[in-house]
Amino acid sequence: MLKTAFQRYINNFKGFTREIWILAFITFINRAGTMVLPFLSKYLKEDLHFSYSEVGWIMVCFGTGSIIGAWLGGKLSDKIGFYKIMIFSLLTSGMMFFVIQFITSFVGLCISMFMIMVVADMYRPAMFVSIGAYAKPENRTRALTLVRLAINLGFAAGPALGGLIIMSIGYRGLFWIDGTTCIIAILIFWIKVKEKKKSPFIDKKHPDDVLTHSVFKDKPFWIFLFTCLVSGILFFQVFTTIPLYHREQFNLTEFQTGLLLTMNGLIIFFLEMPIVSYVERHKISKVKVVTMGCFLMAISIFLMLINTWSGVLIIMMLFMTVGEMFAFPFSNSVALSRAPKGHEGRYMAIYTMSFSLAHIISSKVGMEIIEYHGYQVNWFVMGILGLLGVIFGIWVLRLIQKEHKIL
Repeated sequence: MLKTAFQRYINNFKGFTREIWILAFITFINRAGTMVLPFLSKYLKEDLHFSYSEVGWIMVCFGTGSIIGAWLGGKLSDKIGFYKIMIFSLLTSGMMFFVIQFITSFVGLCISMFMIMVVADMYRPAMFVSIGAYAKPENRTRALTLVRLAINLGFAAGPALGGLIIMSIGYRGLFWIDGTTCIIAILIFWIKVKEKKKSPFIDKKHPDDVLTHSVFKDKPFWIFLFTCLVSGILFFQVFTTIPLYHREQFNLTEFQTGLLLTMNGLIIFFLEMPIVSYVERHKISKVKVVTMGCFLMAISIFLMLINTWSGVLIIMMLFMTVGEMFAFPFSNSVALSRAPKGHEGRYMAIYTMSFSLAHIISSKVGMEIIEYHGYQVNWFVMGILGLLGVIFGIWVLRLIQKEHKIL
């Protein structure tokens, strides 16, 4: 029985091209070294002693740079190709991480965080487009999931190790590691993967498939983006307000916070691919799954209203993790599937921008609510927002059903 279950799990990873495996590998290296983000709000608040409001404004600059970077990355991926954008983004942002650790003023960090995210987040839409180029159409959602697994496996190791590094040598060690892993990852990609202008897996029966409508007129796509935006806002609480809450309400150390994030990454590593395979085999609507993910995230945030028992943090993380497994891999796939051939970069740029905007809203609004009204009000507001995202998910599901499309 165990042997059969193990074989089924292994079968989920078959059928990928060599390039997809390399992309997953470099993503793992990059994310294993991405230790700055989970502790950024704690670094700004506890090490540099900024106020909640100032931390919120730095995060706004972080998110604004991310939005612009995502748009540029998608636009330039359509113009000059995803390959060049990926190399430029990781190589340059890696070197910028070495410098940013020496900037400690409020204005300096606002500017530097904005600049580094413009460069760093050009990578994300380019990476999504690369999956479309290197993966077979029938494997595209699983390929997206494989890359997400690499992200989460790297993230499982990163935060706990990052917590230990902070406790031993301080926050600056994180910047050195993050910059180094960016550079190592993209050098491996450049050496091992050749540039490919067009996907060899494009349907030969429709070689002239061109844009028949503007992305700005795709109403279901924009409504769907709102659900993605809300899911992102709820998820980013894990990296902005929740680490601060761990210390202030329950007196958790950085290492303990890192262990909770490690649990998140390990669960996703073992369960996300089987979930994706199950949904695809049974042809379950991806929009429906994303909406359920948003609902589970809302429950996760509402659980934070229980502030007298530290065990709720584990239960909350379990709900958030399952919601994440439902929401993110399938939202990637829905966005990519609505894009006409040759315009994937544009769609994925806007999709990526929704998560950058989510980072801005999650951090700034969350920090402001906490500053003036406390954590409990923030959890209530975020939970209600999650329910609104569910309503929008149901709305877009009905619109897509009218189009007679299975998404």
